[in-house]
Amino acid sequence: MIAYKAFGNGLTCRGYRFMMGLNRTERANCSENGFHCAENPLDCLTYYSDMDNAEYYIVDAGGDIDEDGSDTKISCTELTVLQKLTKRDFFLHSLAFMADHPRREWSGHVSRDRAEASRGYAVVRGIDPVACGKCGDILAFAKEDPVGGHIVQIGLAQVDGIRVMADTWYGTDLKERQVALI
Repeated sequence: MIAYKAFGNGLTCRGYRFMMGLNRTERANCSENGFHCAENPLDCLTYYSDMDNAEYYIVDAGGDIDEDGSDTKISCTELTVLQKLTKRDFFLHSLAFMADHPRREWSGHVSRDRAEASRGYAVVRGIDPVACGKCGDILAFAKEDPVGGHIVQIGLAQVDGIRVMADTWYGTDLKERQVALI
């Protein structure tokens, strides 16, 4: 199953150095052992919140798989490290996950309707989501249908001080504040 994993620099996690490709271990118990990853990319931020000192990858979880139900974290005995994600790609995958699973419980890293960037990003979801940040921050938007709650539009921008200004509120509907939409 395709999932997401965060690592310390150099593909390390809790003292274990992973390699690109297939990695194997003997047991998978979500609370005790195995290789951990998450279905929702945003859940990786719970365990590796400093995006400047972590790496985020697309992985394929296989073998024995265990879930604990607290978020989308899983443990597996086979973890194939597939591709490193840029910050932009990480948040695009996060928005795609929300669009594909609109009724799932929201990650604690998603704000409803309005958000000010913290730790280098803001992820906001709602009927008219708006966000602001400092130079370098990522602003990720998931616009919901007001009736069904499905994601009807996603947007992503990085505050660059030229096209997207710092400390300015942006959204997906207001032309004077519109961000680049996907």
